[in-house]
Parts: sequence; structure tokens; C-alpha cells
Amino acid sequence: MPRKKNSKNTSKEEEIVIPQIKSDFKIKKFDLTDKQKNFLKLSLNNKTNIFFISGVAGSAKTFISVLSALELMKVHEELELVYIRSLAESADKSIGALPGSIDEKFDPFLLPLKEKLEELLSPDDIKELLKSQRVTGIPVNFFRGASQNKKVVIVDEAQNMTFNECQTIITRIGKHSKFFFCGDPMQSDIGSKSGFEKMYNIFDSEDAQEWGIHCFEFNEEDIKRSEILKFIIKSLKSHKK
Repeated sequence: MPRKKNSKNTSKEEEIVIPQIKSDFKIKKFDLTDKQKNFLKLSLNNKTNIFFISGVAGSAKTFISVLSALELMKVHEELELVYIRSLAESADKSIGALPGSIDEKFDPFLLPLKEKLEELLSPDDIKELLKSQRVTGIPVNFFRGASQNKKVVIVDEAQNMTFNECQTIITRIGKHSKFFFCGDPMQSDIGSKSGFEKMYNIFDSEDAQEWGIHCFEFNEEDIKRSEILKFIIKSLKSHKK
């Protein structure tokens, strides 16, 4: 009898538990501008593959991309959201000087994604998506290698990426994936080294649209963050001109 009991315990220990994927998360409703509504509709189209999104601060580039990704993930359970940022920073310390593992170092760069998730989902739904790894974040340096299949990839702060970095990312696109490049040319930390505008201009064509690649621009009319920011952006644009 003891032998039989031990055998039963062993089988329990060897049992492999596969985490369940929760797809019934609820997305909160938000008022969108007409341009943001058009973007969302186009992003959900099966023929749309890549977006280059240029826009001023506060014009909901990241927000609308995360919203699009979540809407796609509700319909297609196999999809995963991958959030990418460049490690470029304007502070005195580089990421290499920060303590901890790469996950701990990169965690501050994930704050924009976490903020958008908190705006759109409940805490329990966010916890489930992170636990099941349907939502992950990595530095651009770790994106090289295998093709990205069944992924919704959001490339945030793309104005801080070189042309080679943008090229590395876009050439990873695989089957059943959508890529969103979000950039604000007014806020580049690497100046003339930025490759976002050049990549945007390369694919801003009717030929690219036929391949499901779209260039989209948001302006101060699409700013949701605050009314004063609209005035600030208009003033900065006038000064630049």
C-alpha cells in the first residue's frame, strides 16, 4: 500500500500544467476623434500589416495602437502583444549603468505601455495577460533573430531608433502579424541619427498601401491629454517654422 501511495504522489508531481489563455477581457470605452476612429477601423482590417504613425505629443499614438492590439487579441486568441522601445535615453545614466537584470533595467521603459493598459483594462485582466505572457516588452536589441509570427508589435518612441534599428524590426514581420511604429519627430533624442522619418517617407506611397503598409499622421487636433498641450504644440510648431 505505501508503494502505491508513493506512485500516486509521483504522478502528481510530474503533471504538466498548461496556463489557460484568458480572452474575455473587457476593454473600456473611450471617446475618439474621427481620425482615431478611422485608424482603429483600418488597423482591424485583415489586409493591414504595418503602420507608421507620426504624431505630436499627446495625440494618442501609443494609446490607439494598444487599443488596436487589444481589439485584435480579443478576436484572435493566438495573438500576442510585443512592446518594443529603444534604449536611447537623454538622462545622465545609460541603461548599462543601471543595476539589476535586463528585465529590471528595461522595466522603466515599459511605463507608457502599463499606463495605457491601466486606462483600457481592469487590474485583473492586466494581471492575466501579463501572467500568460500574451503581453511582453523587450528592448530593440533583443528583437533580432526569428520571424515574428502571430504577433502585434508596437514600436514606441520610434523617433529614437536609427534607420538600421527600424530596418531590423520591420524585416522580422512574419505571418498573421501587425506592426505599429509610433514616432514623434519633434522629440528625438538622437537627432539626425533618427531613421523613423526616412522609413516613414519610404513607405508613404500607394504601392506600399497595396501591401497593407500605411503611413498615418496625428496632429494637435487629436490631442486628448490636455487642452493646454494643444496650445503648447501649436506654439512650438510656429517657433520651429
